[in-house]
Amino acid sequence: MERIPITKAGFERLKKELEMYKNVLIPENIKDIEDARGHGDLSENAEYTAAKERQAYLQSRIKEIENNLALLDVIEIRNCVSDKVVFGSSVKIVDIDSGEEKEYQLVGPLESDISKNMISVTAPLGKALIGKKVGDTVNVITPGGLKRFEVIEISVTPESN
Repeated sequence: MERIPITKAGFERLKKELEMYKNVLIPENIKDIEDARGHGDLSENAEYTAAKERQAYLQSRIKEIENNLALLDVIEIRNCVSDKVVFGSSVKIVDIDSGEEKEYQLVGPLESDISKNMISVTAPLGKALIGKKVGDTVNVITPGGLKRFEVIEISVTPESN
């Protein structure tokens, strides 16, 4: 199976999420099931049905996280000057047509979050940016059509954990 890149911080967040499911959410759900059983006939008990459905969801999410953790390749981001875009880089780009500037950090697919300006190296823009240097132009096909961006700054900041 193919390894999935992730930052050390992303890996730690995923491990904490797994621990929360196992040590907090599952025990809470078990208590909810026990409480619902005490309300009588299980065939007409909506609380029991909901708790059992939640249990199935929690168990499948635990399995998914465990499977992902087994496939992850933790890549530590070091404080260095890079003349090209690499995994973990923060990249400032400008839309050539609109002049709008944006900054993104390139991360693995399991930790991408556009609201935090973190894009996956497997996303179209992330793929296009890898290996580019300041002044390079990238063309990306988006749902709105072809977009052209210029790389205007590259930085790599070490992770803090």
